[in-house]
Amino acid sequence: MTVAVVALAAAGCGKSSTESTGSSGGKNSSGYSGKGIGLAYDIGGKGDQSFNDAAFAGFEKAEKEFKIGGRDIEPQDGESSADKVQRLEQLAKAGYNPIIGVGFVYAPAVKEVAAKYPKITFGIIDDDTVQASNVADLVFHEEQSSYLAGVAAAKATKKNHIGFIGGVDIPLIHKFGAGFAQGAKSVNPKIKIESQYLTQTPQEGGFSSPDKGKDAANGQIEAGADVIYQAAGLSGQGVIQAAAAHKVWAIGVDSDQYQQTALAKYKDYILGSALKNVGGAVYDLTKSVVDGKPLTGEQRGDLKSGGVGFADSNPKYQAMKDVVAAVDKAKQDIIDGKVTVNTK
Repeated sequence: MTVAVVALAAAGCGKSSTESTGSSGGKNSSGYSGKGIGLAYDIGGKGDQSFNDAAFAGFEKAEKEFKIGGRDIEPQDGESSADKVQRLEQLAKAGYNPIIGVGFVYAPAVKEVAAKYPKITFGIIDDDTVQASNVADLVFHEEQSSYLAGVAAAKATKKNHIGFIGGVDIPLIHKFGAGFAQGAKSVNPKIKIESQYLTQTPQEGGFSSPDKGKDAANGQIEAGADVIYQAAGLSGQGVIQAAAAHKVWAIGVDSDQYQQTALAKYKDYILGSALKNVGGAVYDLTKSVVDGKPLTGEQRGDLKSGGVGFADSNPKYQAMKDVVAAVDKAKQDIIDGKVTVNTK
């Protein structure tokens, strides 16, 4: 049941950046002559144990395997789109290729900078609106993995009462909530689902405020929910902390959060995680550039391709045979086209 997600580590002009030169210097054995990978993080930055860290894992794996350099740059608090343009241009002028914006907020900047540097391949994660011959839109069927999270939650709850916490009230996060609700209702049409978005805009901290996540989770738990799924970036850490404090289940997102060192003290209460192979997308785009055959256009990961999935690392989850069987069946039904998952 596990999707292959690149192993995670963590460390990163905005606030700070990390740069490595690779071991080849100049061209590597395939003839690639770029300086390496340029990675610009989304809100929350590196260390979120989720979305940004998944991108870093792919960045790090590609650096090592292809023996190329790389630079990853942190965002600033309250920055403008112009700041993002400046960051991407900085990477382009330095010769990085590919350059990847981690998150839909980079769409305007990628569109502008890619037009100025047509010989460099750009990638943007979670956005499919930038259409150019040198841009790859790295997107996912998040609703499919969220459906599996909903099945798991509905099978694991003892109260027939579960919750969803989204970081920001936007269409991308609605996909997570819609899939989760549909999956849960496929098990029990009458299940009660708490649903909440932490903020209306990313700038208000919906993806970067563990305290907001914790407060929301405490409210849902007090209302009776005993399994909570979060799609909230760094804020999700607060949801997991609250779930562990109340000894109820949390479901992680994007990375296998059961495996994250920073969350180790809470891991017994992480039922599983709805995976999004952001690291794999970063790695695959880099490989395509190094191989001289850059990916462009929409590249969408789904259950069938392993682009999304459900992590089953927790032995407590593995021991719940009826839950595992239901999730496995749901996964196969989606792959076989028997189930189409809602995005709204």
